Amino acid sequence: MPEPRRLTTRDDDFDAKLDALLAFETAQDDSVDRAVADILENVRRRGDEALLEYTGKFDRWTPAGAAGLEVSLERAHQALERIGPAERTALETAAGRIRRYHEHQHVKGWRIEEADGTVLGQQVTPLDRVGLYVPGGKAAYPSSVLMNAVAAKVAGVPELVMVVPTPDGVENDFVFAAAALAGVDRIFRVGGAQAVGALAFGTASVPAVDKIVGPGNAYVAAAKRRVFGRVGIDMVAGPSEILVIADGTANPDWVAMDLFSQAEHDEIAQAILVTTEPGFADRVLESMRRQVVALPRRAIIEASVRGRGALIVARDLDEACAIANRIAPEHLELAVADPDALLPKIRHAGAIFMGHYASESLGDYCAGPNHVLPTSRTARFSSPLGVYDFQKRSSLIRVSREAAVRLGETARTLARAEGLEAHARSAELRGEAP
Repeated sequence: MPEPRRLTTRDDDFDAKLDALLAFETAQDDSVDRAVADILENVRRRGDEALLEYTGKFDRWTPAGAAGLEVSLERAHQALERIGPAERTALETAAGRIRRYHEHQHVKGWRIEEADGTVLGQQVTPLDRVGLYVPGGKAAYPSSVLMNAVAAKVAGVPELVMVVPTPDGVENDFVFAAAALAGVDRIFRVGGAQAVGALAFGTASVPAVDKIVGPGNAYVAAAKRRVFGRVGIDMVAGPSEILVIADGTANPDWVAMDLFSQAEHDEIAQAILVTTEPGFADRVLESMRRQVVALPRRAIIEASVRGRGALIVARDLDEACAIANRIAPEHLELAVADPDALLPKIRHAGAIFMGHYASESLGDYCAGPNHVLPTSRTARFSSPLGVYDFQKRSSLIRVSREAAVRLGETARTLARAEGLEAHARSAELRGEAP
């Protein structure tokens, strides 16, 4: 197995080496962007006709007219009945835990009343219609369906429209079963940038939505960037990431496999260990060499470890936490004896896994918190997907006559300072009313 980079914070050039490790070109490929622009414009102009054309071209099957793109909810419920009992139980368990966790995120509106009768507040309402993109090319992701759809339904979204590619016309029962469990309202067998365009612009068959969520390939990401503003999007996700902070109490076999759990996603995924003990880094490396040979995605893991992986030795756990904040990882494992002692020192991370038994894979599937997380250091300013992403807030302002006179004086003064006379008069007129 190719070795990851070995770094120590005691090296004079550590900062430069860490910057080089974290450097990743996030600019959109021009050829992808041009292709996506053409696809989106074609879908905007030609609607269903373009969807049928692209489905034949990219997914290698031809629907029987536009109606053939939609999958009935009956078909989804049949899939739920058809999958094995163990798989159904796993989906139901995961869905239940995800739902219970997200119910704690539900934000209610509020009001305050001032002494003069003025009422200020906030009204929280769900989005009317949300589009959920589910990948279906190289692999199927029922867990992605649950994470996105359950959060949307807990938020109160009345209509959830799912799009999923079905290459060669092959449908995935687990994806449809997850859609049935999560309460998806409509399902369309279309993918790629053309599916994003259909959700953004609407066609005769696919309704336009208010927001598009869900992961996808480079073409899907480029399409989401381009339609943002017309619709909302969750985020444009980068490569998967994991950072493990470990002390000598951690199990090297567990840590090695946790690093692999993200490395197997993609050749450009990033898996990093930060430990205070050089000997532990050696034991993890030995375990990685031993365990990788049995993994089906060995080639992907080795490419990820060689290109972007690292074993870092820090002076102490405080320094390890400082490195974690600098990296702002998607997934952060605190594989230490006392994770609670480190938690106040962590400022930037998508999800924090505390202690030796909290494997990242539990977070991906069934712990309960959402697995849609900020990547590429965006955890410095953004958060995991949640109920709040499917809600919006409106300010409430009710003003008494007394307050209109009092506040009107402030408003007119500021308006005239900005040269906006109509604003000033609008505030004054209420005070002049009998």
